[in-house]
Amino acid sequence: FGLSINIYIMTMKKIILAAVLMLSCVGAFAQSGKDIYKKYSKEREVSAVYISPAMFNLMGRVPDMDIEGEDVNLSPVIKSLSGLYIIDSENVRVNARLSEDVKKLVASGKFELLMEAKEEDEVMQIYIISEGDYVTSFVMLALEDDECSFICMDGKMLKEEMMSLIGGAISDNM
Repeated sequence: FGLSINIYIMTMKKIILAAVLMLSCVGAFAQSGKDIYKKYSKEREVSAVYISPAMFNLMGRVPDMDIEGEDVNLSPVIKSLSGLYIIDSENVRVNARLSEDVKKLVASGKFELLMEAKEEDEVMQIYIISEGDYVTSFVMLALEDDECSFICMDGKMLKEEMMSLIGGAISDNM
């Protein structure tokens, strides 16, 4: 009788260990923009910016802004953001890992590729997660020779307002 209890306990330990390992693997793949920011913000040769929801509430009270001679009303988008994470790296070792982590994030199945632009050795990709009329996450990855930039915006932005801002930025830069 004592032997069967020991076998039962050992079997239960193995099952629990297997379950914990499976859950930890799932957690490793379930990254977010915030997770990527936390992972790379303290690396050498990396610039990092985080803007909190409290700051967006303050910024949401700001009237139209003048950006490079264009009058742009950012208030509707700013008010809807719950986090902005920016990483800009000039560390070649970090760039490869950052790029791979962003690719894993967008490959999670939730993101759709909105735009990709390539010119010589430069690549820029924009991804979004949308729910109905809203964009809940925006990710941009820009890769150059020795630089990698990552931007992630989370919130509940009206798709129409977001596309208007993106369209304006694209037409201004062309």
